[in-house]
Amino acid sequence: MDGESKAAWAASGMVFAAASMIMIGVWQAIEGIFGIATDEFYAEVQDYVVNIDTTAWGWVHLILGVITALVGFALFSGATWARVLGITLACLVLINNFLYLPFYPFWSLLIIALAVFSIWAMAVAPRPTEVEYR
Repeated sequence: MDGESKAAWAASGMVFAAASMIMIGVWQAIEGIFGIATDEFYAEVQDYVVNIDTTAWGWVHLILGVITALVGFALFSGATWARVLGITLACLVLINNFLYLPFYPFWSLLIIALAVFSIWAMAVAPRPTEVEYR
């Protein structure tokens, strides 16, 4: 793959990363609201090392989700601070969903995959001033 193809993939990936961060944030926030509203939302997992109350899980998901969605919107501006914060939040989302894996494995793996691709896209996409439009 030549340099232009990589740049095109990365720039397109940046738009996808921004949209993914918004979706991840909204999904995490909804998950958090359900976890706060009812203790029966999360699956029962016996003998799990990380034993956190379901309401606490809900708050973690809600706060992380709202901030992630807001940074997702900021990513459309191409600002460097939004990328740095976006990568940081995607890493936190990744860790959060890794710890959440025993509760909902398929869902957690989906969010982890989206977060990994978003981190890659935010890291390699050219700055808006570096993109040539033809």
